[in-house]
Amino acid sequence: MMATNEDHPDFTLPVGPGEETVENGWDDDTDWESIAQEFADELGTDPDVAEILPTVAIVGRPNVGKSTLVNRIIGRREAVVENVPGVTRDRVSYEALWNGRAFMVQDTGGWEQDAKGMHRSIAQQAEIAMGTADLIVLVCDGTVGITAADETVARSLRRSETPVILAVNKVDSEKAELEAAEFWGLGLDQPFPISAVHGRGTADLLDEIMLRLPSRTRMRESTGVPRRVALVGKPNVGKSSLLNKLAGEERAVVDDVAGTTVDPVDSLVELGGRTWRFVDTAGLRRKVNQAYGHEYYASLRTRGAIEAAEVVVLLLDASEPITEQDLRVISMVADAGRALVIAFNKWDMVDEDRRYDLDKEIDRELSKVLSWAYRVNISARTGRSLAKLVPAMEGALESWDKRIPTGRLNTWMNEVVAATPPPMRGGRLPRIRFCTQATTRPPTFVFFSTGFLEAGYRRFLERRLRETFGFDGSPVRVNVRVKERRQRK
Repeated sequence: MMATNEDHPDFTLPVGPGEETVENGWDDDTDWESIAQEFADELGTDPDVAEILPTVAIVGRPNVGKSTLVNRIIGRREAVVENVPGVTRDRVSYEALWNGRAFMVQDTGGWEQDAKGMHRSIAQQAEIAMGTADLIVLVCDGTVGITAADETVARSLRRSETPVILAVNKVDSEKAELEAAEFWGLGLDQPFPISAVHGRGTADLLDEIMLRLPSRTRMRESTGVPRRVALVGKPNVGKSSLLNKLAGEERAVVDDVAGTTVDPVDSLVELGGRTWRFVDTAGLRRKVNQAYGHEYYASLRTRGAIEAAEVVVLLLDASEPITEQDLRVISMVADAGRALVIAFNKWDMVDEDRRYDLDKEIDRELSKVLSWAYRVNISARTGRSLAKLVPAMEGALESWDKRIPTGRLNTWMNEVVAATPPPMRGGRLPRIRFCTQATTRPPTFVFFSTGFLEAGYRRFLERRLRETFGFDGSPVRVNVRVKERRQRK
């Protein structure tokens, strides 16, 4: 006998479209709004509503401790910190929380007047951050005092309509606090003496940020934001060579010695009529504990670059056998949930025999990944087939951002479950009552069931999702929320 809603009073489903709806190809999710609301508490968040958090930009001269302050605010070591100036080059945003209020903190590169070359580009990124943020924190070095660069940026900020807070860093003692009083001369109201390294005064600074942070964010256009692409792979597969070829200039140092690239190198590249931000990363070793010194930290930064990227271009050396290192990197990218394009580089060095061996290696090692990831055969040295890279990245990102309407998704679910029911568990047949797409990036689907769904059936649902809706180039995650049946008294 088929179970009914009366059998499970704790799992009541509102009445949705009938059988005629399926036959007529009903795909309007308007009628499913009430159903989705019934399960909103289980999801925890409304998938259709994305909160836009206010942004706090951290700006200042090079080596004043901006990244250290960012790490202190977000409560973890995320931004790269070194004792030399110029480490931070790009605008990088992190989510932070203080006194129950969430906001975005944006780390910027050091601002310098009359900067040239790459330093000018870094300064321009800082200027963009100052122009788009909801609040600006100007960081100065308390051990150096007021410099000409500080006076220049302060003069510009005084004319800005954006709220500005002055933070004097590297103030580690009460004596240093007295010396920091000279920063009143910048005309930016009260300076807040802090020590980003030790945490001294940062709580007062955060309280002031909360007081002056607007409740509504500024309107910002997102259409022109470059998509972030991470070039990853084991050492010496040609990541820097590919970046230089795409950029049309020497953006990254290239050498035959493996491990030349240490720091992630960001580059804006115009391809296919749009701007992309490519991040050249250090080659990932087989095991992190095998690396030491700067190689160890380079591996950590590469992992961070993968997390910050939207699409990952994984480079494999087509002229050499697929190694365990390659598989580890693939697993890392898949676990991060990023869109994926697999590029077999050095294709100009592959002969017929190697192509035959490569096909067998792919079938043996990469069949599961290549069933959904894009594959391109390229040569970074000669430029062969680089034009295929952009369509592959665009297709992967389209799948990564794709959202399926709830009504269409449930219509599909009814057809799939009717044709192939889930396997019985404990003598009972689990009944899938509702499904919805919880998030994108990557696409994550939640199935509400009366019983546990086996891993094999979850993979089946994922495969059918890909076949029906097409998620080429993006991982798909399937989650199950179980509502246990109540025992009758």
